[in-house]
Amino acid sequence: MKSFIGTGVALITPFKEDLSIDVQALENLVENQVENGIDYLVVLGTTAESASLNKEEKQLVINTVVKQNNKRLPLVLGMGGNNTYSLCEELKAADLSAFEAILSVSPFYNKPTQEGIYQHFKAVAAASPLPLILYNVPGRTASNILPETINRIARDFDNIIGVKEAAGDMVQAMKLISLVPKDFLVISGDDMLTLPMVLAGGKGVISVIAQGFPAEFSKMVSLGLEGKPAEAYQLHYKLQRSIDLIFAEGNPAGIKALLTLKGSIQNNLRLPLVKATPALQQQIEDFLKNFK
Repeated sequence: MKSFIGTGVALITPFKEDLSIDVQALENLVENQVENGIDYLVVLGTTAESASLNKEEKQLVINTVVKQNNKRLPLVLGMGGNNTYSLCEELKAADLSAFEAILSVSPFYNKPTQEGIYQHFKAVAAASPLPLILYNVPGRTASNILPETINRIARDFDNIIGVKEAAGDMVQAMKLISLVPKDFLVISGDDMLTLPMVLAGGKGVISVIAQGFPAEFSKMVSLGLEGKPAEAYQLHYKLQRSIDLIFAEGNPAGIKALLTLKGSIQNNLRLPLVKATPALQQQIEDFLKNFK
């Protein structure tokens, strides 16, 4: 579990103008993360536009990241869904040999009760050959995994090792940290709340903005974990405006605009997502010009 203490990055999927996967750009992104202090990589999360990729494209993304990473960083694979049976069958059939854990989002759209969420992850835990990290993101799933439910899951299933907590609620995050076993990983899923959560006892982040500023953001997290809040907050406030900007029109439109301006990718998204507006792109460009 030490593999997932620190900064993980939720990788985007870069597209060419024809919206095919830009393999070279993805290779370069992976290399940039490895070289700049990121602790692990998350493949095919929400940020990757995984909902808009077919089976063959998902496999291409996996193959590209695995090959370029070359076992240098731990890899986490996003595998979740709102059809419990189908997800369990997929987990049993998948070749997961290159990965150290699965990031599995709480069932979306169905709006299960807390008991339904518990039973879902009970089934998923039984089916998964790898450790699981839960993903609580009520803004996308329309249901919140309450701290009491996560605590129950953490204590009942040994192979569920942590949660990416993205409810955007610091009070809930602190309650969660206070309830779960000490070795259970509470990982921020909200870039803006990362440092406060780490200082409250969280173990790090699965980040979007760190893809654009890997050295700076991972250093901030490291300083927080080392108990150096003053130095960590200097970096937090340096990056704060960029976090607001990249989420202003949704993810990954903002981070793709930033990476495009940095020359890393072409600014293309698949419908129903669209690229950031010219006004937002200008604001991001202004931030980058003044970033030192």
